[in-house]
Amino acid sequence: MAVVRIAMWSGPRNISTALMRSFENRPDCSVVDEPLYGYYLRRTGLAHPVGDEIIHSMDCDWRSVVRDLCHREPEPCQVYYQKHMTHHLLPEVELGFSDSLRNCFLIREPRRIIASYLRVRPDFTLEELGFPQQWQLFQRVADKLGGPPPVIDSAQVLRAPEKNLRALCEAVGIKFSAKMLQWPAGPRASDGIWASHWYESVNRSTRFQPVERKPLSEVKIPQRYEALCEEADRIYENLYRHALIRA
Repeated sequence: MAVVRIAMWSGPRNISTALMRSFENRPDCSVVDEPLYGYYLRRTGLAHPVGDEIIHSMDCDWRSVVRDLCHREPEPCQVYYQKHMTHHLLPEVELGFSDSLRNCFLIREPRRIIASYLRVRPDFTLEELGFPQQWQLFQRVADKLGGPPPVIDSAQVLRAPEKNLRALCEAVGIKFSAKMLQWPAGPRASDGIWASHWYESVNRSTRFQPVERKPLSEVKIPQRYEALCEEADRIYENLYRHALIRA
């Protein structure tokens, strides 16, 4: 039976790691954590926590990375779940490799992403949040499929995990597993080496947990990022209209 290769494309400050935990708890699934991160850091020279260690620990040739994503068959595995960050898709990356994957898109309200990201990096561009790259890839995949690929919204997943995960599994052609709803706390061998810096919260988690959120109108960001937020909102709304589950 051919391996189902699921590529989940997200930006930062989302529930992408929790979603990876959910899939990894399936007995038939292997996962890979941000396989293009090393390439991205080496190519951009951006200063990220444990950046040198990331570069030295990973394959930093995007061509060989995507070849592996499309052809390697982890054992034992019927589902190969790939957690991706869309900002890792620098302009030189040829997107044809995505034709071999079942591409899905995880989205979150931009104002919440920006407010969260500001606590980590005080200066950034829209491209560092991955919005334009996510929209470009979505359009490419939709053109190839003749219709929209699966989109899930993080807020909807947190409100109704089983409903959203069932819809996602159906959309990618795999059976839903109740094991996706809960997982053991703690780190994983599959985590990237950046996990010690970023995954403290998710390592304490055992399931998707709805959190009390202030209304979007009360989420404050600096005025200098309002225009960026408006541009990101347009992309988010275009993607949200295709979400499998909407409010």
